Amino acid sequence: MTKKALTLEIIQRLKQAYPAAACTLSYDEAWKLLVSVRLAAQCTDARVNVIVQDLYQKFPTIETLAAASVEEIEEIVKPCGLGHSKARDISACMQKLVTEHGGKVPEDFDALLALPGVGRKSANLIMGDVFGKPAIVTDTHCIRLVNRMGIVNGIKEPKKVEMELWKLVPPEEGSDFCHRLVDHGRDVCTARTTPHCDRCVLDDICAHNI
Repeated sequence: MTKKALTLEIIQRLKQAYPAAACTLSYDEAWKLLVSVRLAAQCTDARVNVIVQDLYQKFPTIETLAAASVEEIEEIVKPCGLGHSKARDISACMQKLVTEHGGKVPEDFDALLALPGVGRKSANLIMGDVFGKPAIVTDTHCIRLVNRMGIVNGIKEPKKVEMELWKLVPPEEGSDFCHRLVDHGRDVCTARTTPHCDRCVLDDICAHNI
C-alpha cells in the first residue's frame, strides 16, 4: 500500500470512529481561540477552558484585554504554567490585533504567524476551525501517530511533518483529520501506556503492527 493510499484509508476509518471530532478548546470568538491555544502549551485543554472563564469575565473584549497589564493577565493565567511568557504574548497579540487589524483576527496564514506567540500549529488551528480553510495542525498527538502508523517515517519536527502531510492529506480533510488524531491518541493510540491495538480500527494496516 502506498503512503497516499494508507493515509486515505486511515482518514476514512477515523472518520467513522470519531464522526464528531472537534477542537476541545472552548471559544465563541476567534480571538478567544488565539488566547486559549497559547495557554494550552504544556497545559491541558480542560484546565485552559476553566482558567479563561475568569480571564474573560475580567477582560471580555479584545480591547479590554489589550489594555490590561501583563501582570494582570499573568495573575489569572499562571495556573496554566509559564504564566509570564504566556501573559506577555497574549498582551502583545491583542494589542497588535487592535492596532493593525481593527480588532479582528486576520484571515491570512502569514498575518497570523506575525502575531506574537502564534506559531504554525496555532495559525493552522485558526485557519481550519475559525475560517474553514485547509489546515494541518501538527501537535504532539499528530506527530506521534503519523510516525507510528507509517504515514511518515522518523520525522519529528512539526513543520516537516506538516509539509509531508500536505502531500498526502486532501486539503478539505486536514483539519478534521488532525482533530481525530487527537481523539485517537488520547483514547487508543496512547503515549504513556502501551497502545491499545486490540481495540484499534487501524490494527490491520498500522505500521506499528506490520
